[in-house]
Amino acid sequence: MIADQPATAVGGDGGQHLCRVFRDWQSVRGAPAACYAIGNFDGVHHGHRAVIAAAQALGQRLSAATGVLTFEPHPRQVFRPEDPPFRLTPPRLKVVALSTAGVDQVVLQRFTPAFATMDPQHFIDTVLIDGLAPRAVVVGRDFCFGKGRSGSAEVLTRRLEARGIPTVIVAPVAGDDGVRYSSTAIRSALQAGTLDEAAAQLGRAFRVSGHVRRGDQRGRTIGFPTANLSLGVQLRPRFGVYAVRVAIRGQWHAGVANLGMRPTVGGTDARLEVHVFDWSGNLYGQRIDVDLVAFLRAEHRFASLEELMQQIRRDAETARTVLANRS
Repeated sequence: MIADQPATAVGGDGGQHLCRVFRDWQSVRGAPAACYAIGNFDGVHHGHRAVIAAAQALGQRLSAATGVLTFEPHPRQVFRPEDPPFRLTPPRLKVVALSTAGVDQVVLQRFTPAFATMDPQHFIDTVLIDGLAPRAVVVGRDFCFGKGRSGSAEVLTRRLEARGIPTVIVAPVAGDDGVRYSSTAIRSALQAGTLDEAAAQLGRAFRVSGHVRRGDQRGRTIGFPTANLSLGVQLRPRFGVYAVRVAIRGQWHAGVANLGMRPTVGGTDARLEVHVFDWSGNLYGQRIDVDLVAFLRAEHRFASLEELMQQIRRDAETARTVLANRS
């Protein structure tokens, strides 16, 4: 659990900007004055970063830090717990992406059924004005809040500006192709296996991060040991084989991974099995980051373990070629 502690951008994403993380709005007192961007920000994609950039610009004008107020767990997990996993960025990955974007402080507000019943006026007066004491607030045009999503960006603007707090509403942002940046579009691209489309919206590769767990160790017996990760609440992209890059202790390595149920060996749970090229060592219990770079083929049930081994060798060679061409 991430709570009230420094967080850094990791894995060579272009800097080591530090941001401070708070558990909820009540723990922010005493922190530097900030201009806050507010939203769920699942994915921290180009559209989200436009909202954050507006908060940064205001912060520079007002000599204030850049803050983000976001909600954990995602409200959809609270209201629709039966839904399949859909998150693009679980809490840690969201904080890393926000830190990389230059955010100075992040409030991971606990989103509970009780919090969801707060009416818009109470949210503005108690959480924002009395709690965060923002120098300014920035939201996307579609931002809704409060009980029954009855609060809108316009409601927020009127009440905050009546209290002398500047508020900016950022219009949706689209790419050069005219397609609007959205978490929904990214999820659809990942589930279709169109990683380039997802990466164009995210501004980076889709990443899975976690502690390596002990699997059935079958890969060792066929010459392809794997590091196994559970996807947890994270979206399941299209099942199949991927060319990947893997960050181990801050260093990136090429690899190949299978994402799926492993039907040839009777798998019963979806997992990511990563084979890191030219690597030896024990990774159990260590946290690694895995970027999905290219979709190679769909998951397939093979007639025998020998047939599977032959295909894994071909997949590994294909992955090496793909990654070399993208270096």
